[in-house]
Amino acid sequence: MKTLAAALLPLVLLAGCGGGGNEAPTAPANSVAAVAAPAGQDWSQTVSTTEGGGYVMGNPDAPLKLLEWGSRLCPTCGAFANAGMRPLIDNYVKSGKVSYEFREFLVHGAPDFAPALIGRCAGTQPFFPMLEEMFAAQPTVLPKMEDAGQFQQTIQDQPPGRQFTAWAEKLGFIDFAKQRGLPEAQVRACLTDQKAIDALVKYMDDGAKAGVTGTPSFFLNGKKLDAVSWQQVEQALKNAGA
Repeated sequence: MKTLAAALLPLVLLAGCGGGGNEAPTAPANSVAAVAAPAGQDWSQTVSTTEGGGYVMGNPDAPLKLLEWGSRLCPTCGAFANAGMRPLIDNYVKSGKVSYEFREFLVHGAPDFAPALIGRCAGTQPFFPMLEEMFAAQPTVLPKMEDAGQFQQTIQDQPPGRQFTAWAEKLGFIDFAKQRGLPEAQVRACLTDQKAIDALVKYMDDGAKAGVTGTPSFFLNGKKLDAVSWQQVEQALKNAGA
């Protein structure tokens, strides 16, 4: 299992974010049938945690299972979310054909822990709205990363929870969470929750073992896609019959 020190160091800004995505076209598969959601609901309201440490939205028995390993500070992940989250949910998840799971892969080390811990702090149902809004906020957050190496040096002797709290303060995520109804005391408790921190380190190790080398990394029914953009992911879904 990857140690916490290994997860925090080195701090490589934006490394492993993006790249690849030249998936060769394949012949369309047989069309997958839509599945009606329970009465009075739509499948996007069905959200649960997974054994692999992710959060999944949609029909639990969807024939097409899309998994994204991502970082909330990754611009390429943000581009995917801003272009693709709405059509993915509206056109594919709500049909019952596709479920969508997100797992954290913290390519930037310490800075990534702050939004990941806060994004999981509110519980299951708010997970995906918070995720989408964090990606939408990247234009105001990412400029604050410009001196990240220097800032990390000033806090590197502090315990991990204190480092993550310092990053949350610097990047504006504590105010971000408060504006969405989370009490500040709860947010700060989540940032220093050692059990949650250890779990994120384990999930990263699991991702590396599964072949994740950067973000975003997409898997469809367990097979890694050579895709990073919504256009490429959507084509893969269509090729699979969605």
